[in-house]
Amino acid sequence: MNVTKEKVVSISYELRTNEANGEPIEQVDSNNPLQFIFGTGYMLPQFERNLEGLTVGESFSFQLSPEQAYGNVDQEAIVDLSKDLFVMDGKLREDLLVLGNTIPMRDGDGNRIDGRVLEIQDEIVKLDFNHPLAGDTLFFSGSIVEVREATHEEMEHGHIHHDHHDCHGCSHCG
Repeated sequence: MNVTKEKVVSISYELRTNEANGEPIEQVDSNNPLQFIFGTGYMLPQFERNLEGLTVGESFSFQLSPEQAYGNVDQEAIVDLSKDLFVMDGKLREDLLVLGNTIPMRDGDGNRIDGRVLEIQDEIVKLDFNHPLAGDTLFFSGSIVEVREATHEEMEHGHIHHDHHDCHGCSHCG
């Protein structure tokens, strides 16, 4: 069976950034593969294009430019915020304000966005709201572990039901 739209695809892979032979930043083995419904927007579009048509056991190796992945670093997504935003119950949440820490926040529309702490000053905290891999070229290598038909329920819910058992905890399944 080939990797095509609405198939459940399981892959093992290594991800490296900025050089094909660099240190892996993510490794997923065949014992616990990444599973997704192909063609439903779960994965980056160019990532899926590189897997389309492959079959179980086939290997892949490709790179994605920043434009094909998470975009270039947007300087407007690096912002200075008042430390007052991190005061709760009258106390500054210093446990949050640690260099490199990722802080979940909300944008003006109430959507969750994550900001990484870049700098802490007396009154200001500089946060980077870019994706952590923005600006990076991504190098993927791996293989197709399994391809199967998605169940009607999986397509309806938009996610995998592991081992084909009932789903628990999603908004569709309860």
